[in-house]
Amino acid sequence: MAGPGCPWIRRWNHEGTNLKSAPRLQGGYEPFPGYRLKQLVGQGGFAEVWEATTPDDGPSVALKFMHVTDGINAGIEIRAIQSMQRLYHPNLLHIHQVWSLPSHVVISMDLADGSLQDMLFACLDEYGTPLPAVETCQYLVQAAEAIDFLNTHQHYHDGKRVGFQHGDIKPSNLLVFGDTVKLADFGLAIPMTQARSQRSPKGTTQFAAAEVFQDWVTDQSDQYSLAISYCLLRGGRVPFIDSPRTFQTPYTRPAPDLTMLSENERPVIARALSPSPIDRWPTCRAMIEALAEVHQAPMSELISAR
Repeated sequence: MAGPGCPWIRRWNHEGTNLKSAPRLQGGYEPFPGYRLKQLVGQGGFAEVWEATTPDDGPSVALKFMHVTDGINAGIEIRAIQSMQRLYHPNLLHIHQVWSLPSHVVISMDLADGSLQDMLFACLDEYGTPLPAVETCQYLVQAAEAIDFLNTHQHYHDGKRVGFQHGDIKPSNLLVFGDTVKLADFGLAIPMTQARSQRSPKGTTQFAAAEVFQDWVTDQSDQYSLAISYCLLRGGRVPFIDSPRTFQTPYTRPAPDLTMLSENERPVIARALSPSPIDRWPTCRAMIEALAEVHQAPMSELISAR
């Protein structure tokens, strides 16, 4: 299911923004006993990912160093990640351990082959086109199942039954292991006891749901972000070209520009991008099922192609 000739990339390097790393983050450094850094494999605005050895000399793992500015933020992120550690789904990235350094939260996790964003860049570089429609659905149905699992109010957190909003769905957080997609990066996960919760905006502005800019998160916010991700993977761009760089700027989402998609795809994605969360699809999988029908690709075929 690697797609029609898309070149494969083992390393990912996206959203690079000159992260100021701790001086010791370099090849050969051993931040924890038995974990020796081998090479930098990814960099973002507030994090670096390194391939590292393990104490038992097993397969290399990924160590993600997330920069934190104070102990309060570090504690919030660690708690969110530890909540995700207790959950299991075949399309959720497994977290091995979580540590804290003076300026970083560090996560040990499985080392991916790359991300869906890498695959998009590879296809654009090699063929000048985004990902094919059916292949995109084959990957995103797996992401949808992981997101629906998180979103459903079936988990227990602090003695309460909750659903989790991931809070940062985007192609660079959808990691690829062979033919399998796994959702990663749980530092912004939000436990939801109700369908709507007030919260200071966090995440990536390009992919954030309309309500997030108004200080709200809903049970349908992750779906909105997945729909934007679909636009990027299928059409090579997002439907909102005016997204501010930060959430500090007052902003209201306009009507999405979906001209990067075919006419048949647009109503499906337009529903997922409704400014009213209640008008969106009941689940992320329902959205992908509708897209699969548009592309005449039965869900049974998408699932069996994994």
